Amino acid sequence: MQRLTITIDDDLLAEVDDFMARRGYDNRSEAFRDLLRSGLESADNTCTDSRQCIATLSYVYDHAARELPKRLTQEAHDHSGLAQATLHVHIDQESCLEVTVLKGERREVKAFADHVIAERGVRHGHVALMPIDAAADHGHAHTQSHSHSHSSSHSHSHSHATKSGKK
Repeated sequence: MQRLTITIDDDLLAEVDDFMARRGYDNRSEAFRDLLRSGLESADNTCTDSRQCIATLSYVYDHAARELPKRLTQEAHDHSGLAQATLHVHIDQESCLEVTVLKGERREVKAFADHVIAERGVRHGHVALMPIDAAADHGHAHTQSHSHSHSSSHSHSHSHATKSGKK
């Protein structure tokens, strides 16, 4: 790890300290690391690389728009390798919210998300990408099953040993 010295004006530092207090950070170094990671992810919106990521795609759409729910469902099925699970919420008579968890190469995830957000009838959309450290294996065994409704389930098998060796 490298040590970095920066100069920052008092007003901006006060904002950082407020951010730290709201989020519960113990030290400025960790807060700055997280802010830098977030800023770099936001600044790098080209997404042309093949790094693995996990993402949430959130969008509000007009469920009465011609064939839109059917097209959105078909898109998710066509990209089932990317789409891991979807939460569907009825907001009112005209609008629905869907939140889809995506996993795959950044460029593919971003392209899929951009395509969904650009669909006629999608009113608002946002994608949040987070990198996955492919080399990190935390001992989690995951199994996945798919349902043909608006959602798929993802079950977890976790095995964590305590210091005494008991589970």
